Amino acid sequence: MKKKGTELKDLTVPELQDKLQEERSALTKLRFNHTVSPVESPIQLRVKRKEVARILTELRKRELTNTKSK
Repeated sequence: MKKKGTELKDLTVPELQDKLQEERSALTKLRFNHTVSPVESPIQLRVKRKEVARILTELRKRELTNTKSK
């Protein structure tokens, strides 16, 4: 099951960073496999890329919230 924005909000910052690292490595592996032999569904690349963007957005949002509250 995919983690959308509402599910990402429930994670802590270290959990988000771990998830980001996992998603980035999965995206890199997927890109490499796609270069060697085309992936059955190239939409998987787009989905992984958007998942990385969602996580980065959530991390940035929390960073901005912390700086405003200080």
